[in-house]
Amino acid sequence: MSNTSKWICEYCTYENWPSTLKCTMCRGAKPLLGEDIYRLQDEEDTLSNSGSISLASGPLRDSSSHTNNGKWSCDACTYLNWERAGRCIQCYGPKPARAGAQNDAPVAGRAESPPQIKEQCEAASVRICSSSPPPSDRDISLLQGYKWPCSICTYENWPKAQRCVMCNNPAPNNASNPCRSSPRLSPRNSPRASPSVIDNGRNSPQDDLTNALRSLSVSRRVEGSNESVIQAQLNNCEYERRLRQLRRQASWGWLAACMGVVDGDPSPVEAYLTAGGDPARQLTASEVALLNRPSAFDVGYTLVHLAIRFHRDDLLAQLLSQIEGGGSGMKRVPSYVAPDLAADIRRHVATTLRQRKGSFPCNYVTEITTFTLPDTDELPTPVQDQLLQELLDNEAQATLEAEPGVINWSLELTVHLGSRLYALWNRSAGDCLLDSLMQATWGVFDRDNILRRALAESLHQCGHVFYPRWKEYETGQARLLHFSLEEGQWQDDWASLLSLASQPGSSLEQLHIFTLAHILRRPIIVYGVKYVKSFRGEDIGYARFEGVYLPLLWEPGFCSRSPVALGYTRGHFCALVSMEPDTGSVGQAIASDCGDISFLPLMDRERKVLPVHFLTQNEMGDEEALLRQWLDVSCTESGLLVAHQTLGKRPILVGQMVEEWLNHYRRLAQMTSAPFARPVPVQDYSSEGDSDEE
Repeated sequence: MSNTSKWICEYCTYENWPSTLKCTMCRGAKPLLGEDIYRLQDEEDTLSNSGSISLASGPLRDSSSHTNNGKWSCDACTYLNWERAGRCIQCYGPKPARAGAQNDAPVAGRAESPPQIKEQCEAASVRICSSSPPPSDRDISLLQGYKWPCSICTYENWPKAQRCVMCNNPAPNNASNPCRSSPRLSPRNSPRASPSVIDNGRNSPQDDLTNALRSLSVSRRVEGSNESVIQAQLNNCEYERRLRQLRRQASWGWLAACMGVVDGDPSPVEAYLTAGGDPARQLTASEVALLNRPSAFDVGYTLVHLAIRFHRDDLLAQLLSQIEGGGSGMKRVPSYVAPDLAADIRRHVATTLRQRKGSFPCNYVTEITTFTLPDTDELPTPVQDQLLQELLDNEAQATLEAEPGVINWSLELTVHLGSRLYALWNRSAGDCLLDSLMQATWGVFDRDNILRRALAESLHQCGHVFYPRWKEYETGQARLLHFSLEEGQWQDDWASLLSLASQPGSSLEQLHIFTLAHILRRPIIVYGVKYVKSFRGEDIGYARFEGVYLPLLWEPGFCSRSPVALGYTRGHFCALVSMEPDTGSVGQAIASDCGDISFLPLMDRERKVLPVHFLTQNEMGDEEALLRQWLDVSCTESGLLVAHQTLGKRPILVGQMVEEWLNHYRRLAQMTSAPFARPVPVQDYSSEGDSDEE
């Protein structure tokens, strides 16, 4: 071998410089092929005489090391170990006595090592071997970087996994190595975890997080001397120490809420929010490391990000209602308390839709219902206040009742006739109009887009009937504002309206309310603010939604004369419903034979008749006659024009849903009653909507 070319180690294949006598990587002996053995002996004698001997330079070699390259053979597995190793690296068998005797014999032709260094090396070897416990299959797989197979499901787990990831079976002899043992977390170790997070019959989110943490693994291939084994053990202990420190400092209620969003479990999310948690909190790098799911969690993610990423619409609604100011606490609506009944109601509504045959193939419903709030006089006043707080859109209610009032401004209607209107809370995100109509009729949200599909189909199938009336009405409105549009612009606006009707989440316009009145086969009365305000409270434009929408394209005998009422505030619609009337109220003297009724004003506070939308030129100027033709209209003692809203008996499914919702507040009332009166606890507020703002 020339002096300019490197020599290759026969153990690790590392290329060393010609002047080195041992491999730089594994300390293996340099092969003697083509070397001048007399020159090498002179160099070794020079090194030994100079006293430059260190433990890092490799094991002491004897005369037999030239045959085995300075290693001793194990009697059990015949593996060649370094002389300084007290046990076999492969099988942990003891070092044979003959190998130890050979180490004591002096090497011919070379100086002995200093006795202090030799004694230290032997003492360190004995100490390391005696302190090492008998290895298990898992420890061997951990040291060698291999996975250990589960004895039940045969799944191959990472070396550091304490339990099988698939079947939760304990690892074999997992307590044999204390350096790698990871203590199992419990709610006692997690002081910030909420008791409501733990669910009976399954692992708690803390256990799930612990299993995820235990599945963290660093695959290391440990070979060579015992210094490498000791270093790997020290690294594992440091790694476990850091994990335990992160577990002690972690907010388990917050992490459980993040896991709940990903798994679709609302319990930890509600517990976190009820305890005052911030819904806009972001995940940190240490929290992402604890969760150990890079495919789900990332630094900077909030609960809203996770809900959007994993399509958790219900949880997203709760979080947005907290962030965007949907009122104090979460909203509890009947359709969320009884989700199965609500789903059955929506399926039933879908079966009631039909399509009219003939020249006007518009969709319509075959059942006419009106949702009312149940009588809650049996409940204590604090429980009644909580019920209304969790059910109503308090901000919309305050806006509609503020001066000048839009609803409930007449004491004659609210007090003497018992016709007070309540604004129900619902989702937004462009579906608030459809949700409001479903709430006003069936008490549920339009989560399945039943009305939206019927709306899109009706506009596409009956465009030749709706378009002329829409264009004529919009032309008259444009003329009042002193501008006009060309035919191409009318076509573009109509195409935009058709597109909005078919896209879930898109906001809807006046034409869509007019079409929905035909689908429901009944008039729709919208009580709304007259001006759109900026964030400073300044009037920036007219809100044209207020008024009456009649199903003018149907025959009057085909439609119901009982209207539904909606509220409009800040680009958001809400359902306006009445309370179940008292049988002894004065308003029942005016009731018809069809049952209980509620009185809806057809005039504003200034005693002007509400506008009727989408009238032709021939129909304008005779609005009151049209109202009497399509509605049951009467005048109060003060001369107020009102419409009769028939309040029939609830359908069976709706009645069951309302009763299940009321049972929650009845249980709260029992907790506050004597003789075992207790304070009303904070409940798991939930909702099935977004926020009260778009």
